[in-house]
Amino acid sequence: MKVAFWNVNSVRPRLPQVLEWIKEEQPDVLCLQEIKCQEHEFPTEPFEEEGFQCAVFGQKSYNGVAILSKYAIEDIQKNNPYFQDDQSRILECVIDGWLRVVNVYVPNGQAVGTEKMDYKLDFLKSFKEYIKSRMKLENPLIIGGDFNVAPTPQDAHKSAQQDKDVLCSPQERKAFRELLHLGLLDTIREFNIQAKDLFSWWDYRSGSFQSNKGFRIDHILASAMAFNSPEYKIINCGIESSPRSNERPSDHAPIWVKIEKINKI
Repeated sequence: MKVAFWNVNSVRPRLPQVLEWIKEEQPDVLCLQEIKCQEHEFPTEPFEEEGFQCAVFGQKSYNGVAILSKYAIEDIQKNNPYFQDDQSRILECVIDGWLRVVNVYVPNGQAVGTEKMDYKLDFLKSFKEYIKSRMKLENPLIIGGDFNVAPTPQDAHKSAQQDKDVLCSPQERKAFRELLHLGLLDTIREFNIQAKDLFSWWDYRSGSFQSNKGFRIDHILASAMAFNSPEYKIINCGIESSPRSNERPSDHAPIWVKIEKINKI
């Protein structure tokens, strides 16, 4: 099963690009962030024509998440029960009766020392408690989306001011490490341990994509059961940067994993 995550930075104007990518890459599950529309405005019909069921958690103009699946979607959870939030940022479900997927759009934080950064850090602190509760369940677990954190200096371009800037601050990186300390694996880094310049987001300004001044802030974290166990195994993963070169693209690239359910004899 191929499970992909993509911050599309507004689903309606990017719809042709998303549909084109779906036809080329054939994901079984596609989790979208920053759809920027209410649920009744989401373009469900074009995705249904491609064989997807749709679960949507939207809001007007900002944020919003959706999960598209070619398999049954069950046990839907919206947002974090441990964190009071009026923004639509988390959507969880079980796919095909066995794979639990959490789709998340973490706040940007704007700048270190601001109220928006306080909100981001509070969000991540509560998100850790939420994920801890999900890891107690029996399903293999994948958590993916736009985390708005470049976990290490390796995940940011060389000229980034990594000691103080948003996305790279010690506070944000500590919050991300605490998620990993729950027993999660950063799948893309696990498959690309030494890789440099492995980015998923490039600012629209200053030719950042053309000069590859990017950040790896979109992640897929997996429980040990999902990553490699007698029943399940992640066999590959990647970042597809080609859509970022489209005309009027999202500033993020789609990321994906392939997880295999091992049939016992």
